[in-house]
Amino acid sequence: MTAVAAAAPSGYASEPFQGEVRTFAFTFCPRGWAPADGRLLSTAQNTALFSLLGTLYGGDGRTSFGLPDLRGTIHDKRQPSATLKVCIAMIGTFPSRN
Repeated sequence: MTAVAAAAPSGYASEPFQGEVRTFAFTFCPRGWAPADGRLLSTAQNTALFSLLGTLYGGDGRTSFGLPDLRGTIHDKRQPSATLKVCIAMIGTFPSRN
């Protein structure tokens, strides 16, 4: 099998923003991404992402915070049984606020 790497279109960042949500046509989240399934994460181990999300999606804000739960929200209309994987970037560029 030969791996093929496609160049990102002009205007795309080379790495995602932390907290960015993307859909994937495969059944897993790539390295550095987590499923957007409502899971709780440690605030101590994910300080940058916690500073962006806070407790908007759950958690106590002291030891934990939640990721958004987007399971089953995005489907391929041409293939109703195929649910796309929704993931959130755990690592990447910290977004600046204007």
